[in-house]
Amino acid sequence: MTRPTARVLALLEILQAGGSFTVADLAGRLGVDERTVRRYATHLADLGIPVEARRGRYGGYRLAPGYKLPPLMLTDEEAVAVMLGLVAANRAGLATAGGAATESATAKIRRVLPAVLARRIDSLLATVDFTAQVRQPASPDIEVLLVLADAARHQQPVSIAYTSWHGRSGVRRIDPYGLVFHAGRWYVTGHDHDRGAVRTFRLDRIGTARPVPGGFDIPAGFDPTTQVLAGLAAVPYAHDISVVLHTSLAQAQRRIPPSAGTLTEVPDGVRLTARVERLDGAAQMLAGLGWPFTIDRPDELRGEIHALAARLRADAGR
Repeated sequence: MTRPTARVLALLEILQAGGSFTVADLAGRLGVDERTVRRYATHLADLGIPVEARRGRYGGYRLAPGYKLPPLMLTDEEAVAVMLGLVAANRAGLATAGGAATESATAKIRRVLPAVLARRIDSLLATVDFTAQVRQPASPDIEVLLVLADAARHQQPVSIAYTSWHGRSGVRRIDPYGLVFHAGRWYVTGHDHDRGAVRTFRLDRIGTARPVPGGFDIPAGFDPTTQVLAGLAAVPYAHDISVVLHTSLAQAQRRIPPSAGTLTEVPDGVRLTARVERLDGAAQMLAGLGWPFTIDRPDELRGEIHALAARLRADAGR
């Protein structure tokens, strides 16, 4: 698509947002002079799009009220970006409604694309492969997601119907500080009025969410992502481990994500504290890091390390 044509479509998209725009404003947005804006507006009118002009020094343009625009007008680059974005979102577990929404959106966009472009995108999607594994999402209710997002943006408390991981249900009042998507799941983190502390909630466990009167301030420097990852690292799994890794804090932070445990700098290295469900998995993780380490607790972890070493020696001797 030629550059002038792309800018004519960009003008149409600006006008589609609604309201009136001065010629100077449109010229600034499009990166052209005012005479060119008027020429672009004439092009749109020639295509049968009712662009209304206002006369005078501060005149401008708007679309006729009630006019229905075509459903989509995308450049090749925009169409590829949208289609790949939908596929990537579905694979990452980012999509809501179990992926049905992305599949229907993909089908709708595919139907309105020019035939040549649609065939080229079909070829791309049929031949592309991904290195990341497909995530099995825990999809939240879309209305819950949108209510919480709006409440977080406008700093309004919400009341949620929540079912905890052990099956207990109840109503909680929270101040949502932010939403985080991690490993195929959506989380909201903020102040829990019932517990008097900052807590994290999985959105797929929230049945309903509704705004309630009031307001709140987000603590200075609060980072929702850090809070969620720290909360996941503190999940009460079966075993509490503490290991000193003989490396620098910077190196440890590059290799070990916050969701895996807490890193603390100590005189002879970095202490990793975490809760894990399986000690043999912790042994494999420590061996894979490749750094010397000293086990603080539990003693059972030492046995798993010895067992792993014996298996590796046996495999090396075959």
